Amino acid sequence: MSVHPSPPSPPSPPSHHLAVVARLRAAGCVFAEEEADILLSTARTPDELAAMVERRVEGLPLEHVVGWAEFCGLRITLEPGVFVPRRRTEFLARQAAALAPAGAVVLDLCCGSGAVAAAVATHADPAELHAADLDPAAVRCAHRNVSRFGGEVHEGDLYGPLPAALRGRVDILAANGPYVPTGDVALLPSEARDHERRMALDGGADGLDIMRRVAAGAPQWLAPGGHLFVETSEQQAAEAVAAVTRSGLSARVVTDEDLYATVVIGTKRGVAGQG
Repeated sequence: MSVHPSPPSPPSPPSHHLAVVARLRAAGCVFAEEEADILLSTARTPDELAAMVERRVEGLPLEHVVGWAEFCGLRITLEPGVFVPRRRTEFLARQAAALAPAGAVVLDLCCGSGAVAAAVATHADPAELHAADLDPAAVRCAHRNVSRFGGEVHEGDLYGPLPAALRGRVDILAANGPYVPTGDVALLPSEARDHERRMALDGGADGLDIMRRVAAGAPQWLAPGGHLFVETSEQQAAEAVAAVTRSGLSARVVTDEDLYATVVIGTKRGVAGQG
């Protein structure tokens, strides 16, 4: 699957839907009816449906079972083990798209499946789109999800694999890196803890190790007037702002209470469009 919608599957008999709902509900799936709808619309044969239901009952995230996640109205391709884009991160993507100038250069660091890059590209129509991640499986997914926008995906650690020509030219730098404190990883739901790579979850002792590295390097890559967007928690926001400010960027916090989303926006001083 790719980020554009695929043709709907033929409707399944009501008895199939009821049976799937019952199986999921017995396994403890809170949103059994909604999940049944997704499984039934994705499976192409009864045998495939049965296999999908079994994997879901065994605890595999629904998005890994069906091979895609919905994000900002897009179907984002996923592989098993790749970080599932969270609904709260749609807030970061919308904030980034809203501040993207015409013909923006957009960079999605710690991109995972490339969901943020794809969402920003859909709404902002950037002139250049780049994404990067350390996980080879995530990079494969990101290639599929951003290629339709002409995006390039780079494999490596943060800024390391980026082309030198990007330095000082990035208008929108989104970084939804890991920010769970190491000691809290064991407290995450099993779907995340057991089925997503630890590198996509563990942010170090206080959860902000990766964020600090992103903030420290951002001024070298941002264009004058360019913006950095990092997702964090409400409790971590003050220290995240301090890290962004120490890098030389101005910083502010925006939140969405409905999505429990907290985003720090850093801005490089200067006039957009001027080197």
